[in-house]
Amino acid sequence: MTKPISYFPPDDPAARCLPARPEPIMIRPAETALIIVDMQNAYASPGGYLDIAGFDISGAAPAIEKIKEAAAAARAAGMPVIFFQNGWDADYVEAGGPGSPNWHKSNALKTMRAKPELQGKLLAKGGWDYELVQALPPQPGDIVVPKPRYSAFFNTNLDSLLRARGIRSLVFTGIATNVCVESTLRDGFFLEYFGVVLHDATHHAGPDFIQKASLYNIEKFFGWVSSVEEFRTALQANINPLAATKEDN
Repeated sequence: MTKPISYFPPDDPAARCLPARPEPIMIRPAETALIIVDMQNAYASPGGYLDIAGFDISGAAPAIEKIKEAAAAARAAGMPVIFFQNGWDADYVEAGGPGSPNWHKSNALKTMRAKPELQGKLLAKGGWDYELVQALPPQPGDIVVPKPRYSAFFNTNLDSLLRARGIRSLVFTGIATNVCVESTLRDGFFLEYFGVVLHDATHHAGPDFIQKASLYNIEKFFGWVSSVEEFRTALQANINPLAATKEDN
């Protein structure tokens, strides 16, 4: 087996070895959080913002099923599950005005300017578009972090929330791989978090090549790429193969 990446002694019996690209990575479930990025009607439901704006959301439904599997495995292992929820106040003050690049680049804001009848309906707190999809409701003990920009580390309490719980590794699922997933993983990298993306539990905004590009970028520069099956198997095995090898010797 290729030597895994680890920030602690890799033969720690409490650790699990997660197969990943470009190499395996050791995680301690108690120091890892499963991240579910922006699984809202806006991004995953017909009639939501992405759908209205002309993006293909056909990959959202399969991603939801995979996220369910990953979340069940995480909860069974005692791993925190954290939902991100992207959007702004009903008056869009948090979105920024013309002096903010977000005002100019946000496709939700641009769509509402192009279609005034949608004003106040896209990604506004309290509205259907902002709500988490019914198929993925947070469970007791899960955490929901509202966020006003692509990265969940910007203007939120996420960093302090993670540090207070001793979290060092983040396993990402959700939408969109090339926007909010990658943005948050990058910021986490700069803050010394180990980031892993479960590629089959994510969906992108844009052409298919952008999914491949984001995963390549993450694998080569900012983190690791794994799958839901590998994640589930690593947790359910309930053993660190490196610790077992040491005991056998």
